[in-house]
Amino acid sequence: MRNTGQLSRRSLLAAAGFAGLAALTGCGSGDGEADAKDLSKKRAGAMKNYGAGDQFKATKALSFTILHNDMPTYPMKGDWLFWKEVTERTGVTLEPTSVPASDYDKKRSLLIGAGDAPFLIPKTYPGQETAFVSSGAILPVSEYVELMPNFRAKVEKWGLEGDLDSIRQADGNYYVLPGLHEKVKSGYSLSFRTDVLKKQGLDLPTTWDEVYDVLKALKAAYPDVYPFSDRWGQPTPGGALLNYLGPAFGTKAGWSYANTSWDTKARKYVFTGATDEYRQMIEYLRKLVAEKLMDPESFTQSDDDAVRKLLSEKSFAISANPQELVQNYRYNLGKQVKGATIEMVPVPIGPTGEVIVGSRLENGVMVAGRAAEGDSFVAMMQFVDWLWYSDGGQEFAKYGVEGVTYTRSGAGRYKVADGISYMGSDPSAPKDLQKDYGFTNGEFAYGGSWALVSSSFSPDEKTFQDAMAGRKLLPVDPAHPLKADEQEQATLWDTPLKDHVTQNTLKFALGKRPMSEWDTYLAELKAKNMQRYIDLHNTAYERFKKEHG
Repeated sequence: MRNTGQLSRRSLLAAAGFAGLAALTGCGSGDGEADAKDLSKKRAGAMKNYGAGDQFKATKALSFTILHNDMPTYPMKGDWLFWKEVTERTGVTLEPTSVPASDYDKKRSLLIGAGDAPFLIPKTYPGQETAFVSSGAILPVSEYVELMPNFRAKVEKWGLEGDLDSIRQADGNYYVLPGLHEKVKSGYSLSFRTDVLKKQGLDLPTTWDEVYDVLKALKAAYPDVYPFSDRWGQPTPGGALLNYLGPAFGTKAGWSYANTSWDTKARKYVFTGATDEYRQMIEYLRKLVAEKLMDPESFTQSDDDAVRKLLSEKSFAISANPQELVQNYRYNLGKQVKGATIEMVPVPIGPTGEVIVGSRLENGVMVAGRAAEGDSFVAMMQFVDWLWYSDGGQEFAKYGVEGVTYTRSGAGRYKVADGISYMGSDPSAPKDLQKDYGFTNGEFAYGGSWALVSSSFSPDEKTFQDAMAGRKLLPVDPAHPLKADEQEQATLWDTPLKDHVTQNTLKFALGKRPMSEWDTYLAELKAKNMQRYIDLHNTAYERFKKEHG
């Protein structure tokens, strides 16, 4: 483990922000620099000696406005214990502007554009902030993270500097404080009818080659059945399957598809849908479909149709996540098929080996630009640091008040109090942790240590996640932020290129287009400005590396 007392230059950039570093080294200037002089009149209510692990408590009563994403599954209530307890613990009263989840993104844009946004703007995914950067309506929060010791400590301890670099804008700053995860949490993989496998003397597969072998054996035993019929194919064809199949072949696909991919050997960006790795993934799918091991309707059928085929024994394998495995497949199979059992496997291993990919950043908080003008700005940043990034704040946001909403029996071992349901854990309970108390609210509860995140896993999910967490985490793509005019041009090219990749991925996989036309397909991409698109991103990468690397 690195010595946290000796920060590398890159670590220092992440901890202090590029402008903060300029202030420390005496070079560069800017109106937004967070030096002591700038903040001397903005410390009303701030703690004098606030450090990582400390309970934040304002030295005077404060209130901060916040945009609240109101979820239909747990509509906001003014009498939630969450609001009351936040004030008691921190001396801060939150004043929410509640917006229905269905209108949240639109309303957020309107409020920011009009200069009327609340000071705190949570539930913002990295990338959504880009549209607001040039106007100055949101704060370059990376310039102020020296006020956030818990945030900095987690970045350093978990090695998240590269992840943060990936969300920096062209000026070197990032404008959203993302949720921070110690480890990547995987979501989806294949599940198999284990009773059927046992009957045929088959084991659960651990590699994609073994998946092929198992499906082939099932097809031989049940010739009138497509052994694998998948779901989550809308609106992105094969969205879930390609999302976890792609990394096994060293590429991005499905839900996680992006036109740009980093080539670690060439040290440059390449066009994802034109790579040899992407072609190899398609060829694997094409083989499954051609040999009738995979239902060709898998890429586009509704979820209900896919599940019906599983429950009626017209298929024996389907994509799953831990929740669907238990609450849908296993429960309903148990009612309809005597002796049926089903298990989810860790993502099968492919040519890239035992790897895991994904960002350890989650949705996070933007801060309105005018918030920095307030006399309690420092206290506000300390409050944000405690609630969203301290161990105590994250535990509180997830489980609530010890002895009231939960008890603990050791580190990372929590039990929701009797009579309270936790995300459907007890449908007969008179109270619900989200609906009635306001905890485990997606507005506040995300990110955290693996111990905290995994504390609410079901036994099935814990087994799956522990297996995946032990794999080698591949680094995120390096930063290559585009300037405003470049972003405008890239946007014009991005969608047509992506649509062409999606359409032809389906054609190739289904056998509607022969693989002999791969070079023709590449020429079609080039005609849609593929090379100019990639050149734009590589130029941005080289520029950012030169200026901030």
